[in-house]
Amino acid sequence: MTVHFIGAGPGAPDLLTLRGRDLIAACPVCLYAGSLVPEGVLAHCPPGARIVNTAPLSLDEIIAEIAAAHAAGKDVARLHSGDLAIWSAMGEQLRRLRALGIPYTVTPGRAVLLGRGSRAGDRADAARSCPVSRADAHAGPRQRDA
Repeated sequence: MTVHFIGAGPGAPDLLTLRGRDLIAACPVCLYAGSLVPEGVLAHCPPGARIVNTAPLSLDEIIAEIAAAHAAGKDVARLHSGDLAIWSAMGEQLRRLRALGIPYTVTPGRAVLLGRGSRAGDRADAARSCPVSRADAHAGPRQRDA
């Protein structure tokens, strides 16, 4: 049994990565953040899948759902919005899974900012640049670019 953390992309179900779509289709349990992941993404879940909206759940309740699936030998698709490496709260879940000895994989999604180019239309200058920053407690002070 494996928990597959899957970035659900910038909001359109057809912008999932192929790997993400295939993992969702193969998992008998799907946990998704209903406040962030569009319900259209759930159309990729297999018939009869246990589908749980985790928006109202605490971290303990989410981990309990995962542990129950693990005990039953079922793979879990854990959907988060956008790109997991940039915006998700995946870290706190991974720490708990490591402590419980539950295996996991990470499949990044398309970052929401990458969807900007598709909305630029015929304005070539509409998406000239898009700075991205992320706080990292281990990075130390930022060095000036040369």
